[in-house]
Amino acid sequence: MKFFKPPIKKVDFSSIVYEPLGESVYVKPISMFYQENHKNKKWDIVKSFDSVSILLFDSSKQAFVIVRQFRPAVFFNNPKDGYTYELCAGLADKNKSLEEIASEEVLEECGYEILPSQLHFIGSFLNSTGMSGSKQFLYFAEVNDACRVNDGGGIEDECIEVLYLSLEDSLEFIFDESFQKTTSLFLGIHWYHYSYKSKGKI
Repeated sequence: MKFFKPPIKKVDFSSIVYEPLGESVYVKPISMFYQENHKNKKWDIVKSFDSVSILLFDSSKQAFVIVRQFRPAVFFNNPKDGYTYELCAGLADKNKSLEEIASEEVLEECGYEILPSQLHFIGSFLNSTGMSGSKQFLYFAEVNDACRVNDGGGIEDECIEVLYLSLEDSLEFIFDESFQKTTSLFLGIHWYHYSYKSKGKI
């Protein structure tokens, strides 16, 4: 695949320790009791924030801007590799519009400065319907070298790699099972090729 520099593993897997979840500002476990078809049922739920994800296409490079990072929950279920390839994304946990949150995430994670008005809304979908039922809102923006104001990589202690996936290789990539990818990345690139591009937008 000809789309990014060799990835860097920064997590010391031998340092990983698990313990029961205490208080969290991000998730809250809840048990729901209800009746369906005259039968008593129980379901365990994790209350969590909705989120935004942004499909970025850099017209200067003719490539999608994607990110790679270590995801503890992915590692928990696949101890061989906890690194995932994703779109720029973030939680909708601020008192701001979804577009404002999305444009902030683009700057923090990928280093591109865009206005909320430059975002095109693609659609929304449910995440983990069996566990959280939260929504993710998917946006698209076209950027270029002139929009890049820093290297990205996230804020505070985030360790996010910014990668460039060539337009030419992107369809092959989303169907390549050797890479761990998010739903939004798959949907976003598929949308670009079969909806946006096919309508003569580029």
